[in-house]
Amino acid sequence: MKLKDMNEEELKLLIKESVREAAEDLIEDLIALSNKEFLKSIEEARSDYKQGKIKHFEELFDV
Repeated sequence: MKLKDMNEEELKLLIKESVREAAEDLIEDLIALSNKEFLKSIEEARSDYKQGKIKHFEELFDV
């Protein structure tokens, strides 16, 4: 359905759901970023990537 074809209630629902999803994503990000172990794992992953210590999808799943 195109935006121009929506009635007022459908548009309100679309906006409400979009805002709710964005808020949930933000909360999840804040929780993750306040976790020191999570942040350390990101740093380690970035370091491994820079050093070439990675496996490609095809290697992992034999495709």
